Amino acid sequence: MEALKGYQKKFLKGLAHGLKPVVFIGQKGFTANLIKSIHEALGTHELIKVKFVEFRDRQQKVSTAEAVAAEVDCQLVGMIGHIVIFYRRQSDPEKRKIQLPQR
Repeated sequence: MEALKGYQKKFLKGLAHGLKPVVFIGQKGFTANLIKSIHEALGTHELIKVKFVEFRDRQQKVSTAEAVAAEVDCQLVGMIGHIVIFYRRQSDPEKRKIQLPQR
């Protein structure tokens, strides 16, 4: 997957502002069920918010978010507090909801 440019991330963060988290990461952290849930949510929505519930350490949240992005083959758009934003472009052009800006 092609890396997102800064202005594309900014665009996606703006779209994600009004979204509610659809997946929650609890104290079990990185599990097969978590990966499955995020994969399904990205297949449906393209852009999702994921919330960390039981995490306090920032580095642990960053490493978990990066591991999820690598495993699910999606882009880590941003992380604000306990919320992470992930994006994966819909493979079917008919189902795409988001058109990234191209400068």
